[in-house]
Amino acid sequence: MRVLLVEDEPYLAEAVAAGLRRESIAVDLAMDGEAALERLAVHTYDVVVLDRDLPRKHGDDVCRQMQKETRACRVLMLTAAGSLRDKLTGFEAGADDYLAKPFDFPELVARIRALQRRAATPTPPVLERAGLRVDAFRHEAYRDGRLLRLTRKEFAVLEILMHAEGGVISAEQLLEKAWDEHADPFTNAVRITVSTLRRKLGEPPLVHTMTGVGYYLAEPR
Repeated sequence: MRVLLVEDEPYLAEAVAAGLRRESIAVDLAMDGEAALERLAVHTYDVVVLDRDLPRKHGDDVCRQMQKETRACRVLMLTAAGSLRDKLTGFEAGADDYLAKPFDFPELVARIRALQRRAATPTPPVLERAGLRVDAFRHEAYRDGRLLRLTRKEFAVLEILMHAEGGVISAEQLLEKAWDEHADPFTNAVRITVSTLRRKLGEPPLVHTMTGVGYYLAEPR
């Protein structure tokens, strides 16, 4: 999953981003409303975590513009403006969820995951396929009941392949969804991560390569 975090308080932004990355969520940062719209024009996000009181362009205006441009991503407003009137205004602007500061970080993660499940193609909270069980909320993955010791990127790649339900995912798509905007487009990180993921999943292999196209997950051959 890839998230755009729009927050003008640098310390809070970095702390939240670091926490989300520990949950195998790729995060891009924008410090004002205009920067948020610039990133939205270039990248595809699953969820936007949006402060309201932003410089250059107010969070409500960012949200309204996203609605006009029919952005497919969900919006979670994360703001100190927590009165009922504030919440109603945020929902009227197009927010899908609203969380007032101060907040508990596990609740933020849970709400982001819940918004992902309410995307255009809904997905269950626990993914199961080919003997694999991936629980994003608990950040756990199992094969035939065996707990897999995965890095954050390996978990993110596995989750994306599970969401694809056997469809082929290109290296570029994995780079877009599991890494952030600072990733080198010419990096071999995807290939290395898929290789180590294959090894940790064990035999018989579940992750397969379609030469020149990408990767897919399927039952053992």
